[in-house]
Amino acid sequence: MIMKRLLSILVIFGVFVSLYAQSGIIEVRNVKDQGDRLLTMEEAVLGIGIIPQSKTFQWRGNLPEIITVAKDTIFSQKVSKKCKVGAPEPLLTLKTLNSDIGTSMKRMPNFTWIDGNNIEWVYGGKLFRYDIAGHKLIFSFKLPENAVSFTPSENIDSEGQMYAYTRGNILFVCDRNGVETAVTSDTDKNIINGQTVSRNEFGINGGIFWSPDGSLLAFYRKDESAVGTFPLLDITTRTGSLREIKYPMAGMASENISLGVYNPASGKTIFLNVTDFDKERYLTNISWTPDSRHILIQVLDRSQKNMHLNMYSALDGSFEKKLFEEHNDKFVEPSDPLIFLETPIKRYKSPHFIYRTDNRDGYKNLYLCDLDGNVTRLTATDADVSYAGQRGTRIFYYSAEVTPIDNHLFSIDLKNGKVVRHTTAEGWHTCMLSGDGDYFIDRYNSLNVPRIIQLCNTTNSESANLFTADDPVHKFDYGEITLGTVKSADGLYDNYYRLIKPADFDPSKKYPVIVYVYGGPHSQMVQNTFLGQYRPWEMLMAQKGYIVYVQDNRGTSNRGAAFEKAIYGECGQAEMADQMEGVRMLSTLPYVDTSRIGLHGWSYGGFMTISLMLNHPDVFKVAVAGGPVIDWRWYEVMYGERYMGSPETNAAGYDKVSLIPRAKDLKGKLLICQGAIDNTVVWEHSLSFINECIRNLVQVDYFPYPCHEHNVRGRERIHLMDKVTMYFEDYLK
Repeated sequence: MIMKRLLSILVIFGVFVSLYAQSGIIEVRNVKDQGDRLLTMEEAVLGIGIIPQSKTFQWRGNLPEIITVAKDTIFSQKVSKKCKVGAPEPLLTLKTLNSDIGTSMKRMPNFTWIDGNNIEWVYGGKLFRYDIAGHKLIFSFKLPENAVSFTPSENIDSEGQMYAYTRGNILFVCDRNGVETAVTSDTDKNIINGQTVSRNEFGINGGIFWSPDGSLLAFYRKDESAVGTFPLLDITTRTGSLREIKYPMAGMASENISLGVYNPASGKTIFLNVTDFDKERYLTNISWTPDSRHILIQVLDRSQKNMHLNMYSALDGSFEKKLFEEHNDKFVEPSDPLIFLETPIKRYKSPHFIYRTDNRDGYKNLYLCDLDGNVTRLTATDADVSYAGQRGTRIFYYSAEVTPIDNHLFSIDLKNGKVVRHTTAEGWHTCMLSGDGDYFIDRYNSLNVPRIIQLCNTTNSESANLFTADDPVHKFDYGEITLGTVKSADGLYDNYYRLIKPADFDPSKKYPVIVYVYGGPHSQMVQNTFLGQYRPWEMLMAQKGYIVYVQDNRGTSNRGAAFEKAIYGECGQAEMADQMEGVRMLSTLPYVDTSRIGLHGWSYGGFMTISLMLNHPDVFKVAVAGGPVIDWRWYEVMYGERYMGSPETNAAGYDKVSLIPRAKDLKGKLLICQGAIDNTVVWEHSLSFINECIRNLVQVDYFPYPCHEHNVRGRERIHLMDKVTMYFEDYLK
C-alpha cells in the first residue's frame, strides 16, 4: 500500500519512475499537463498528427559530412573533432539539378549516395546518376516496362554495368544502352526465375545476386509444379472469377529450388550442384566470396533441423566443400547472409566472414568464420545481437544485453577483443556509421522521449544534438502507460508488458480490459520506444474507458533460443500459459473488472485470441480475431513445419492445437474478420471454423473484407477498426 501511494505521488508530480523486483514495474509514462483532445479513429489508424516529427540525415559517402534536404536544396555540414558540426552549406538546388539534366521535378528526388560526389534516383520511369561536384548527368537509363526485382550489378564504376530483373517468370539483363537479353526461357509458368522463394522465410527477400565485381549473376529458380493451388475469389469482374495461387500446405508437396549462375560475357548459364538432403531443401542466404569465384549457401533440409554451410564454384557449379553444419532437435533458422570483412586484418590470412546464429551458445550472437570451416565466437554475451557494420578493425553490433526492450550499439575490436558500448541513454537506438567509423548518427526514442537525433563519436563520449522532436500528443487526453514485467508460466523468464489506463482513470472504479495479443515468432510487441510501442488505437480505447494490456510471451523474439523455441510442436500452448499469467496479474489490480475482459489479435494473434477464448471461457467475455490460423495443417510449409514439425510426425501436436474440435466450446461473443483474398492465412481457416460453429449450433459473428488480403490497409482500415471498436462497445462495456 505504501508503494502504491508513493507511486501515485511521484506520477502526480511528473517524475518518471523506475521500480524493480516485487512490483515488476519498469517505467511509467508521465501524463501531467496533457491536453483534453480525444483521438479520432482516422488519427488512430493513419497516425495523422500523432507521430513524432523527424528529419533525415545522411553521410556524404565516406566523407565526414552530414547531408540534409530542406526547401528543395541539399545541404552539407562538415563534421570536425569533438563532434563539432559546421553550418549548413548549399550543395545542390532543385533548380540547378533540373537544369543540368533537363527535367521538371517538383521536389528533390529521394536519392542515394554512390560515393562522395555521385547520387542516384528513379524518376519518371528512369534511373538517373548525377555528379554533384561536376554538375553533370552521368547517365539516365529507362527502366524496362513491367520489370520486377530490378537489381543493378555491384560494379558501379564500370561502363559495362548491367541491370537484372524479371518479367513474368523470365529473368532478363539489360545494359545501360537498353539492350535487353533473356537469361532464361522457361515456358512452363510453374518455373519462376530471379524472384523470391520459400515465401520470404529465412530472411529471403529477393532472387537476384550479382557477384561483387559485377561479372556474374546468380539467381533463384523455383519449380512449383508439384505445389497445390488455392482459389481466391475476385468479385471485381462482371461475373466474378477465381485466381489460383500456389500454396504449399504443411505436409504437402513444396517448391524445388535451385541456383543458377549466368555469365553475361559468354551468355551461358550453369546451375550449382546442390545434392544435400532431398529436393525440397531450402537454399538460403546466398553469399558471394569477395573474389567473385565462389558462392556460399546455407542449405537447410525440409524439416529445418539440419543446416549445411556449403561452398560452390561459381565458374562450373561444382560442390567444393562443406564449411560446417548445424543441428537442432527443434529447428534451425538461418536468417542472415554471411558478411565478409570489408577491411583485411593482418592476423587473418584467408577471407573471413561474420555469421549469426543462436544454435551454438543459446543466443543470436556473431561468429567469425573462415573458408576452412573455423568458427570463433565474436560477441560473447547472453543476449541476442545483430550486425550493424564494420569500420576498420571494429565490428559494430546492436545488443539486447542491457535489457531486451532496449536496443544499444556496441563494437568489438578484432585486434584486441575490446568491447565498447556506444549508446547510453535508455531506449531504442538506430545508428548510421560514418565511412571512417569515427562517428555515428544516433536516432533514438523511449517511453517518454518522442525522438532525438544526435551526432556521436565512437572513440569518446562527445556528442552534438541534431534534432529533438516535440511531443506530438501533448494536446491529447492520453492515459498513463506503464511498462513492466510478469513471470512466465514456467517461472524462468520475465515477460514484458504495456498497460494503458483510461484517460480519466479513477482508482476507485472498476474498468473493462482489452488484451491485445500477437504472441508469435519474429515479434516483439513491447519495447522501450515512444509510448511503449503502442498502437494508437489502444489509446483510443483507453479514452473510451478501457484498460488495454499487451504482453510478449515465450515464442517471441529477442530473448534467446530457449525462449523462442519453447513453442515447438504445440503452437499456442506456452504462449497461452504466459498470457494467462498476465491476466492473473491484472486480476489482482483493484480497478480491473474481471467479469469484463476482452481479446483482440490478428494473424498469429487471431489464432491466440480464439485459442484463449476457447480454452478459458470463464475468463474472456468478448473477442475479435482477424485473419486467424485455425488449423496448422492449412498453413504454409516453411513457417508451419518449422514450429510444428510435419503433420505426419507430429499428428498429436496438430490435433491438440487445432481450433476446429473446440468450436463447440465457444461461450462468449466472438467476431472474426477476414480478408477474402488472403494469400497468407487462406480463407479455408476461418470459413472452416464458422462451418463447425454452424454444425454445432454455436453462434459466432463474421465479417469478411472482400477485396483485401491478409490485412486491411489504407483508409479502409478505418472501417475495420471502427468495426472492432463497436464490437467491444456493444458487448464488453
